[in-house]
Amino acid sequence: MFGAQPSLRCQECVPELSCYEESMSGQSPTIRSFNAQRVQYQTARSFDDVLSSLRRHVGHTTISEVNQQGACGATREEFERRVEAFAGDGGFMLFLEVKHSEWLRTYGINRNVIRWVFGNPIIAYTIIRHDITAGLFAPVELLLYENASGAGCTIIYDLPSTLMALDDNPPLLQAAKALDQKLANLMAQIT
Repeated sequence: MFGAQPSLRCQECVPELSCYEESMSGQSPTIRSFNAQRVQYQTARSFDDVLSSLRRHVGHTTISEVNQQGACGATREEFERRVEAFAGDGGFMLFLEVKHSEWLRTYGINRNVIRWVFGNPIIAYTIIRHDITAGLFAPVELLLYENASGAGCTIIYDLPSTLMALDDNPPLLQAAKALDQKLANLMAQIT
């Protein structure tokens, strides 16, 4: 019945949430809890310096440009060659940049803060082929923000393997941990 409070199903005990209603088809969502790990790097380097370094090591494109590389019947080899041309020396490409600081100033928050959505579809394939739901967390995201003191900045992101490998799936975990390492390598270059 539409509007009824669902009884949520999950593998762990999760309290009922009144904000979820049955859909018109009478289906209730399944909610599953999981633990993720957040990675945080603090550096004395300025926000602008770290952002500049990120830009040097990460290529730039759009999701549409990547999708176009696979259109028109490109072979796997052609697609990979075309897509790799977008990647920076860190193996990643920026897809979206959200400049939170531009609108936060309206509310009196005068700190630099930027969110990046970045990745590499070739890397993503090595993960998603083991579990299609890992695509929810590919590409990855990070937040770069100026410390409140104005001295230095912080980068945070959620460790991909803790978001993607929820079940016992060793090939998925191995591929996701390879992404974890690629991110750590990038952070070593920029912090």
